[in-house]
Amino acid sequence: MMATTPERLGIVETKVQNLEGKIDELKEDVREGHKDLKTQLETMYDASCSQHAALATELNSLKREKDKWVWFVGGGIALLGWLSGHSDKFMALFG
Repeated sequence: MMATTPERLGIVETKVQNLEGKIDELKEDVREGHKDLKTQLETMYDASCSQHAALATELNSLKREKDKWVWFVGGGIALLGWLSGHSDKFMALFG
């Protein structure tokens, strides 16, 4: 015996309602996933900014240290050059 048209329509309506419920659940799952992803991305962004700031501070410190040594060594070389250029006067003074 085959179902009547009203019975078949009732079955289709029930299936459509079930599908609508499942679609609503999927939408909610997507919203929650989006929120979680956004939170994780914000956390990663904050961590990245902190790491970049720390690296920038460290690089600036290293640059200052390098510059100090370049000037120190350059000054020493200049002093040695000046002393060697005037060695005859020093020899006369101390000799």
